[in-house]
Amino acid sequence: VQLAESGGGLVQPGGSLRLSCAASGFTFSYYDMRWYRQAPGKERELVARIGSAGGSENYADSVKGRFTISRDNAKNTVYLQMNSLKPEDTAVYYCNAVRSILDYWGKGTLVTVSS
Repeated sequence: VQLAESGGGLVQPGGSLRLSCAASGFTFSYYDMRWYRQAPGKERELVARIGSAGGSENYADSVKGRFTISRDNAKNTVYLQMNSLKPEDTAVYYCNAVRSILDYWGKGTLVTVSS
């Protein structure tokens, strides 16, 4: 089982990034997918989630209207489009796959929002 995040980097405030998470080793379309983030010195927090077939999207209040989660089950990939980025969005972003008691994590990708 592998979840591989990509797309992180350094971006200026107000900019955009798109994160990707490529899944392998399990039946991706059976799993709800989530993006979490963890900023330095803070607990990991749920940013966005999407149901196994797409839809049923939910967002943290801090990112509503700025971030969009989506998935392509044909490509075994989940995305997080991040717009209007703020310095407080700086964190390591993790991809998470969940189905019942099964729970898989990626290693994360760093997003830094700074001028």
